[in-house]
Amino acid sequence: MPDPKKIVFKEKMTKSIFDKEMENPKFKAVYDEVSTQMDIGEQIAELRYKAKMSQSELAKKVKTSRTAIARYESGNYASFNIKTLARIACAFNKNLKISFT
Repeated sequence: MPDPKKIVFKEKMTKSIFDKEMENPKFKAVYDEVSTQMDIGEQIAELRYKAKMSQSELAKKVKTSRTAIARYESGNYASFNIKTLARIACAFNKNLKISFT
């Protein structure tokens, strides 16, 4: 029986399809943009859910339409308005933080 102290396990590190795609600068740029859009929408939806507030109720507080809130939460929206995001943050007593990474 071989000495267990002398056995060396080699783990083959394989990259996933996603990891390989992320090496492509064009794919990464699109992914980063879509990821940011989805993250903003998810945060709004999560805050609204925790506050037990409907889209209509949030829209009234923010002085916009329910469909605008739905667009923001969809993750498929890219034309966020800073003033509207600030009003949404204010509706939840939160600060709006914008950063470049």
